[in-house]
Formats: sequence, C-alpha cells, structure tokens
Amino acid sequence: MNKEVKAQIKFGTDGWRAVIADTFTFENVKFVSQAICDWIHKDLKEINGKKTVAVGFDTRFMSGDFAQLVSTVLAANNIEVLLSDSPVPTPALSYAVPFHECVAGIMITASHNPYQFNGIKIKTAKGGGAGKDITNKVEDCLYQTDVKTADYKKAEKDKTIQIYNFKKEYLKFIKRYIDLKKIKNSKCKVLTDAMHGSGNSLMAEALKGTSVRLSLMREDINPYFDGKKPEPVVRFLSEILKRVKKENFDLGLVLDGDADRIAAVASGGNFVHPQKILGLLVLHLVRNRGRKGGVVKTICGTTMMDNIAKKLGLKLYETPVGFKYISDLMVSENIVAGGEEAGGMGFQDYIPERDGTLAGLLLLEMMVYEKKNMKKLVEEMEKEFGRYYYVRLDVKLGKSSFDLDKFKEIKELRGKKVVDVKDFDGVKMVCEDQSWLMLRPSGTEPLVRAYAEAKTLKRAKELLQFGDALLRK
Repeated sequence: MNKEVKAQIKFGTDGWRAVIADTFTFENVKFVSQAICDWIHKDLKEINGKKTVAVGFDTRFMSGDFAQLVSTVLAANNIEVLLSDSPVPTPALSYAVPFHECVAGIMITASHNPYQFNGIKIKTAKGGGAGKDITNKVEDCLYQTDVKTADYKKAEKDKTIQIYNFKKEYLKFIKRYIDLKKIKNSKCKVLTDAMHGSGNSLMAEALKGTSVRLSLMREDINPYFDGKKPEPVVRFLSEILKRVKKENFDLGLVLDGDADRIAAVASGGNFVHPQKILGLLVLHLVRNRGRKGGVVKTICGTTMMDNIAKKLGLKLYETPVGFKYISDLMVSENIVAGGEEAGGMGFQDYIPERDGTLAGLLLLEMMVYEKKNMKKLVEEMEKEFGRYYYVRLDVKLGKSSFDLDKFKEIKELRGKKVVDVKDFDGVKMVCEDQSWLMLRPSGTEPLVRAYAEAKTLKRAKELLQFGDALLRK
C-alpha cells in the first residue's frame, strides 16, 4: 500500500478532514470506513446482542453519497446501520447514538472548514467525540484488511441499513431541555443565521407554538457556502450584523456548518464573542436554573471564566483545545457547562457533546428569565467579572517549521513580565497583568493560530502582532 497515501489520512482535533477529490475521495473514504469497522470489531462490545452504528451527514457537496458509501462498508462487515434520511446537525447524530444504543456514530462533515473540504467525525457510544486513543487505533487499522462493500439497495432491503429520521427524537429532547413554558409568551424578535448548514430550520421547529418572532437567513442548502467558511466568526457575519441593527432584532444567533457551534449578535448589531456566551450561560444555568457542578474551558479560554467560577464557587477545569477533552470531563465529572473559544458548548444532563442550537435557545431563555436584552446582560456580566478583549489570528506559514520550545523561554511580552507558561497544547504565556499570548498549530487546518487577551483592546492587538512577528521570524 502507498505509504504516501496512508500518511495523508490523519485525524486531527475533531475528525479527519481533507479536500474533496484530492484526498477526500470515495476510495479513501472506503479505506477509513474499513478501518473503523476493524476497530469496532476489535475493541467494542455488542449492545443488546448486536453492533449498530448511526451514520449522519451535513449539507456539504456529496455528503449524502459519502454517508451511503460508509454505510455499505459497515453493512458488509456485519455492522447494522441507522442512516439519516436527510442532512442533520452533528449534535442530532450524536444524540442518536446512545438513544438507539449504538456502539458508535459516524458523521460526514468538515464542520466550519471551507467548501472544498469534507470529513469524518467518529462518535463514542455515549455520543461524545472520539479522542486520540480511538482515532490512533483507527489509523493503525488503515489498510490492514481488504475493504468490503455491500450492495446498498440489497442492504436496505435486508434492513442491514435502515433509513431513520434522527431529527425527531433530537427535537423532543431540545423541547424538554429548554423552559418552553417560560419562553412561550415571549415576543422576542430573533434572527438566526444557519450559514447554509445542517441546522437550517431546527431552531424554528423547536420554538413552534411560542410567541417568539423568529426569522431565518441562509437556511437553504448551498454547498458553496457563499464562497466563505461556514464559521460563526465576525468576518463572515456582515449581513446578520447589519440586519439585527437595521430591523431591530432583540437577538441574532449564528450556527456553523454542522450546527455544533454558536455565535450571537446583540441588539444594535454588536457581535457577542462565544467566550462571553459561555460566561452568560454558566451564570444563567447556576443562578436562574439552580444547576450545580464544575465548569470547563480550554487553554485559550477567557480569564473571565476564572473569575465567574471563583465567585460562584464552581470548580474550574482547563483542557487542551478540542471539545473531545471537554467531553471526557462531562462523562467523568459533574459539569454544569463546558465550552471552547470557537463557540462549541455542552451542558449538564445531556450527551457529552457541543450543541449550537441548544446554546442559542438557552441564551434566549436567559433573556426571558431576566427580562433584559443581550446587550444589557453582557454589560452587567462585564461589570461584575471584568471586561476582557480577546483576539485571534490565523497564520499560514507554508513549509516553515514551528518550534514551540523557543517560545517557552520568553520572559517579557510588550513590557509586562511573563509569570506563567502553559505548554500542554501549544504554548501560552501569561503576564503579570492577566494579559496573555498563545501560539498553537491548528489541528484541523494547515496553519498556526495566535490568540491574545488583555483588559484593553490596544494591548490585546499589540500582543497578537508580537505573536505574528514571532511566528514569521
């Protein structure tokens, strides 16, 4: 087998992603599917006398075709398949795994990557993302056995592959989790941007029967994603920022391509960073809904979460970047909420998975509980726990090497002493004034991410520029 081809198939922070028709081909998807089958048969025990896998797909180019292909490989390896009947959010697929007592789940998606990409995410029996311990084993299984494929129509007829509506039970859960009685009579005016992803109209379906005035935008399927990344970051959200301001919406919500991440827009068209969303939701769940437990942030999470956890008496956990690490803690510990800087958030009494739709609805619920708009809620949180300015830059270095060790020895950043260095994922340099700079190779794209946070926007930008200069030396 071609070692060069094998080297191209590598699982990153959240699954295997590659460019369609380059590395993400039907042939390579079959190889990965067979490797997953070999891992399942080697490591996973039957549940109720069988091994079943749930397979879902998003709105990307040919995702449905790739999902069918994966299903035929599973079926040929004596693994029963529940295949989604339409594009679904990743959280809906994840929820289906434990709900239907599956041994694993497979989601065809490249999440927020550009339209040229597609990918495969593996879900555990609990519905969480597969960690390195699993994906390494899958990689080790690559090309170890011949690929088997079943005839799709025959497998469907034999019910080895069963077509299923995963949205049904997922929506039932969402409606139980949020306080629909509290929201029912709210006349909040909300605009949701689905970014042409698989979240499409699910939020509207969840709010059916309430007085909430919800409007949707980009809820149609467009695999080109307007030529942009379906990522809920401010540079791709000019239209919703304008509309929230111009049309006087109380709240704007944005979902990424597979609807497991969230961003928000306050009245007046002000972008609310996901870092602040996590803080708001922790405050809501603890103060308004009486939840108890710990809180999780990643290494590049805002210092504000430290202040919130301390004041509320919550244990704070800090993990490497990647929701699978938060997911692991949600399984082993009692966690109220956990989130990453990119907008992925998970909640107590749910599967250990991030969910953009649920996060957005909880924000709306918080506004109704407190009878305040989003702008006011953010202002009050920052007054109580401090205002921090968070910035990020993606740096493409081409073939340049990235040596973490040389940054660990830095003693000063733009006039402030470095008092702590964290290197369990990239390198994060924390200064005496709580400002910090972090440099980390991306686990999903060929670039290095630079992050910075400070109590003033000027210093945050200075730190980011300093980090950019360090990387380009």
